[in-house]
Amino acid sequence: MFRLRSVLIGAAVALALVVVTGSSIKGQVGAGLLDANLVPEAELATLPGMTPAIAKALVAARPFASIVDFNKFLVDQKIAQAQIDAFYLKAFVHVNLNTGTREEILLIPGAGARMVREFTEYRPWKSWAQFDKEISKYVGQPETDRLKKYVFIPVNLNTATKEDIISIPGAGARMVREFNEYRPWKTKEQFEKEIGKYVGPNEVARLWRFVVIQ
Repeated sequence: MFRLRSVLIGAAVALALVVVTGSSIKGQVGAGLLDANLVPEAELATLPGMTPAIAKALVAARPFASIVDFNKFLVDQKIAQAQIDAFYLKAFVHVNLNTGTREEILLIPGAGARMVREFTEYRPWKSWAQFDKEISKYVGQPETDRLKKYVFIPVNLNTATKEDIISIPGAGARMVREFNEYRPWKTKEQFEKEIGKYVGPNEVARLWRFVVIQ
């Protein structure tokens, strides 16, 4: 009886560990919005404020280094602010939580000056658990989850899990393999050289936005 009880307790503990471990695995890039640097031209043309000509010009101008640059492009195309606002409900250039400027954060729909203050106060951001804990103090979990769609925590090239890497828009299984193969990463130049073997310079630049070497 004692032996059976011990086995049952052990199994329960093992199951609990699996559940906790599984629930703690989260990517570092917020999910729920299209990456404006990746959306195919035909799909872009269907989004608010877009025309086939603007979509074509947008693709030619990519990748945009920040949402500030992207926003300037849209404004220069004479797209109405209401249409830009509607576009940002569908697609965005994610903001780096650890380096995003005030101007970038203010372009996140509904963020405002308060989130500029809170996003910067708690740097460096290391996990979504930290983000949930700190930001939900002020706006609650549903709004925290909405804001999360617009931001990312840089993925450490030398320690990132498969889940972290897969969370980078457009990365996929191939980048999981390549990011792992060339560890330890030491410089941006190394990243450009090695990842540039597999994708073009524009895609290397886009991927570099989401990573950090530590």
